[in-house]
Amino acid sequence: MDIKNLRHSLVRHEQAREVIREVGLKTQQQLQFHISDITSLALEAVFKDPYKLKVDFVQRRNKTECDLLFVRDDMELDPTEESGLGAVDIASFALRMASWSMERPRLRNIIMLDEPFKHLKGAEANLRALDMIKEISEKMKVQIIMISDERIPREDIIAAADRLFDISMKGRISQIKVL
Repeated sequence: MDIKNLRHSLVRHEQAREVIREVGLKTQQQLQFHISDITSLALEAVFKDPYKLKVDFVQRRNKTECDLLFVRDDMELDPTEESGLGAVDIASFALRMASWSMERPRLRNIIMLDEPFKHLKGAEANLRALDMIKEISEKMKVQIIMISDERIPREDIIAAADRLFDISMKGRISQIKVL
């Protein structure tokens, strides 16, 4: 190849790199909005003075990484160190739902959860969490199967669920009763 062809090739490669960079930035912006919006809405549905989730894409060690921060009163907080674990439970659930909603193709419309709100305190917050799950299930058309340890009255769980199974052990055998 002569110098003229090499220069032309270099220009095309630089243009392609710029297109890829722009697509990457737009994708990050859409992800920031999608993830922070869904998670912040979930936190608002459960807490009276909720955190907002902030999603920051940052360059470290020549790679793009994602930082997740809680924001309240213009203060950025590390969710795992400076917030209640109930808020982390709700944010974690919402992040799972945001991730699931972006999955293409969706192989299954089922989400299984094992005590997703085990750190959430208070019957009122747990009732709001149940309402949030029911609403998300209906709006996103996803079946949610959840194991719960009854932090609220059984009647409230029954009212929120489409179907409820009571599982107990008798000896070494599981006993399952549909309620």
